[in-house]
Amino acid sequence: MVRLYNLHPFGSQRVVPCKQEPAHFCCGQDVLFVASAAASCRVEAFAVREQGRCEALGWFATLGAVLRMAHSAAGDYLVTIEEKSRTTFLRAYTNWRCMSAGSSRVCVRMVGHKMEESYSEALKEQMSVVEMPLSDPPLCISCCPVNGDLLVGCNNKLVMFCLKYQVINQNLTVLDFERSLILHIDNLIPAEIAFCARHIAITAELDVLVLKLEQVQQSADRTQQCAQGVSAPEKTVDGGSPSTHPLQLELDEFIICQKPVELLGEESKRCEIPITLESTEIPTEDTKHFQVQYLLFRHFAPDQSPFGFCEDTKLHSIQLLPVYQTAYEKTEKKRKLLSLFCFFSLPHVGYLYSIGKLVELISTYQYSEKSEQAVLTPQFLHVITSQNLQCFTVRCSAAAARGEAPCVDTTMKACPPVTLDVCTLRMQLFIGPRAICHFKNHIILLTKANTEDITERRKPARRMLSRKADSIKSRTNSESEPGWNLYIINTVSTIQLYREMVDYSRTYEDVKTESCIHLLSEAHLLLRAAIMDPHFPKSDEKEDLLRAFRESCAFLGDCYSRFDTKDYHLALPYYRMSGLSMTEVLERLVSEGGEIQTYERGFIFYLTHSLNEDSNEELSKESGNKVLQIFYHTDPVQLPHIICSPSMKNICPLTAVKYLQKVEKIMPSVVLTLTKAFLALKMGDLTMYEHEMDSYKEAALTCGFIGQPRLLLQRKEGIVLPTEFAVHLKEMQPGLLVAATVALHENSKIELEEADTFFKLLCNSSENTIPQLLMDFWEALLVVSSQEEILQELLLRVTSQYVWRISRKQLPETKPLKTTEDLINSCSHFGLIVPWISSIMSVGCSSDKDFHEDISRLQSLLCSRSINIASALPVLEPLTEADSVGLSVRVLCNTHLGKYEEAIDQLLRRCPDVAVVYAQHELKGGSQALWWNKLLPELCKRARLTGNDCPVLISSLKAETLSIVAMELELRDFLSLLPEDGTAAFFLPHLLHCSQRKLLT
Repeated sequence: MVRLYNLHPFGSQRVVPCKQEPAHFCCGQDVLFVASAAASCRVEAFAVREQGRCEALGWFATLGAVLRMAHSAAGDYLVTIEEKSRTTFLRAYTNWRCMSAGSSRVCVRMVGHKMEESYSEALKEQMSVVEMPLSDPPLCISCCPVNGDLLVGCNNKLVMFCLKYQVINQNLTVLDFERSLILHIDNLIPAEIAFCARHIAITAELDVLVLKLEQVQQSADRTQQCAQGVSAPEKTVDGGSPSTHPLQLELDEFIICQKPVELLGEESKRCEIPITLESTEIPTEDTKHFQVQYLLFRHFAPDQSPFGFCEDTKLHSIQLLPVYQTAYEKTEKKRKLLSLFCFFSLPHVGYLYSIGKLVELISTYQYSEKSEQAVLTPQFLHVITSQNLQCFTVRCSAAAARGEAPCVDTTMKACPPVTLDVCTLRMQLFIGPRAICHFKNHIILLTKANTEDITERRKPARRMLSRKADSIKSRTNSESEPGWNLYIINTVSTIQLYREMVDYSRTYEDVKTESCIHLLSEAHLLLRAAIMDPHFPKSDEKEDLLRAFRESCAFLGDCYSRFDTKDYHLALPYYRMSGLSMTEVLERLVSEGGEIQTYERGFIFYLTHSLNEDSNEELSKESGNKVLQIFYHTDPVQLPHIICSPSMKNICPLTAVKYLQKVEKIMPSVVLTLTKAFLALKMGDLTMYEHEMDSYKEAALTCGFIGQPRLLLQRKEGIVLPTEFAVHLKEMQPGLLVAATVALHENSKIELEEADTFFKLLCNSSENTIPQLLMDFWEALLVVSSQEEILQELLLRVTSQYVWRISRKQLPETKPLKTTEDLINSCSHFGLIVPWISSIMSVGCSSDKDFHEDISRLQSLLCSRSINIASALPVLEPLTEADSVGLSVRVLCNTHLGKYEEAIDQLLRRCPDVAVVYAQHELKGGSQALWWNKLLPELCKRARLTGNDCPVLISSLKAETLSIVAMELELRDFLSLLPEDGTAAFFLPHLLHCSQRKLLT
């Protein structure tokens, strides 16, 4: 693996026209602040234009010498730690831009000071200095890039100031601060801090601690203490007593140092650094309450450096880097924080951690010499040593991409791994680098070199610009005065560096495969980081970046297709992300002519998946035949499946058959035979078709269609379309077509709604018409399906269609594949038709005989009790009770619902002679009381009214009803039911039978 790519990330450089030696500097959105090292106590502001050009905006005086300074993009304010007369002050400079308009007015006020109306109006035209007094001297500062809050590090504590926007009137809003929270931290004096999105990173000399402030709900008890303590459990050393201090010192003449420690996530609570939170806000309903979550603790030993013990070994350059969600939207919305990264460094090694749901070390950076300072950007890590400005690659965009889309490295998306080896892009020679900062595509570099350092060099650096300062003394107090310069180094555009990386990668194509992929992966991550920039939607390079991103995906797809790598499967997602069509990929990888090439696994993997998916792209005849040749030589078993792809529609059928015949000799299969039959239909060779179809039985052919559903159906733009094979089967073997479709549904190859569309298109039916072949499919599916939800849906569908045909006197356009008897014998959802229904139908209209099949299927379905009658009632509504079909259906429904009395009323009203037959079959158990309570009185009443003119009623009353009642009732109860005007001789035999049964018992 190549560790150093001699690329050119640094472009032009310009000198910042400072009038005095810089002591500190920092960057804003489009501005550079430079604090003077002289006794004049001033800060100069420079606007940074294109290509690093600097334009002086003006300067303003400070109270004392600036020790630390930071700029906040949110609120556009500058905060400083200043020293005067051995006393430090914390000050914030707001509205500083007014000085560029020539105003020299300055307003100095205390934090939280209430401004009067007349006084505040003047703030429009003057700079405002906010004094922020502290009980302890401030040591370090950091501004949150998300909301502009300020964090100040003091001895054993951190103080948080919230940025406020005070609305004076509709024309004036003034920035102010409110001291909201104090974090008391024992055993830690912060040397540097970083603050971002409630995450806090702190470094001491050899300790790093990363915390998160979590907001909690306000307690209902307002008398609770404001202070909230978070104490870490004590840690034992070597199984002994709890340690009272990180270092155990002074044992005879030896020094015993604590071992290096790394604690991640929940484990970091054991770091022995207790934290107490003290809220300083005035309590309100909106007061925020926080608790501390430990994320990371790391302790280093002084002798941990691989370069040996160094007395000044200590941490530096702590930084929290936010990465925002990819900004593809046309209109820039409020940016969303996606990932957060923490960087810190020792003199010879740097560490980059991902701080999120999972805290983990992403990269470790080994420097070639002792570092002075480092700055992390979303694209690079810039490190200065005593002689060099070094540029390293970072993995932030790779980690953020996985946080944004957890499905990365699937068939749809891919991204280079976070564990990709770190490499150095450039080591640029400079004389005496001392400090560095970064913003946008600019690096600001301060260099200081002694005269002897310059004269020792035989060949001065060509790109260095230097000059002497008039009144500056050397830090080493040497007689010679130092030379210093403040440079703005313009890093080249992302597109330009990307092009250089791509060109450079070509030198490794034939020699070092992994190095080629590595450098192309670096170029890809470079583009990803640029696209994740929150200003990306407004970037002038937006279209160029997106075009380059797709191109980089194509290059990576080529690598994984051409090279023999273990990650060959990544060819598929990278090609998809590139937007290239299959034809374009084939043109990139397949040479002209008929010669046989060697194809790697990645290319075959890409082709296989692309052809097996539903694509609207159709390959040309030449490209399709080339694909046949490729698979015949590399993976012949896939050939039948490839031929069935919609993309291979234009291939020569005869050529495909020849390839299949060669494959069949060594690997015969049902799918291959069906594919040959499919091609025979295309060629119009029915003899060959019949020969292939007769090779296997219907059950085997059905399994073959499961193996390759595209023989029957293909999807285009989400719609299922029948193939020529399906059209032919519909005419010649509809039973096989229905059986195959049922098998496809049961094997999750087609959904129920898709099958509806399939059969409607196959039969040229309108949207609202149900063809008989679809009915055959539903009925066949009822036989095999076991999913209750689908069964109820199917039962309602077939019931609705039966009712529609019966009510509209509509015959099916084709003969059903199964009779009612077949369905009753094969499907439990079709039951035996009960005798009383046959009695009703025997007195029905003769025209119903034409629809006997649909009527009997409907009645059989209702007799099975599988269907949910309550759901089916609206479907059955079109059948009126006036005819025998409607009557039988109504009585069946009432019977299923337990409404036997209503059923008997319906029968007595329409077919009284069927009532007793119905009662004999249905009135059992608890419903048997209807015999004497309902049926006997009704029959007696009707017999009395009609006399001897109704022999059926009389015989039913005499033969069945009275016999049943006499068997079930007591004699007294039986007598009470008999009519007073009845003939004694008619009832006497039943009375005698009832009394004899009583005597026997």
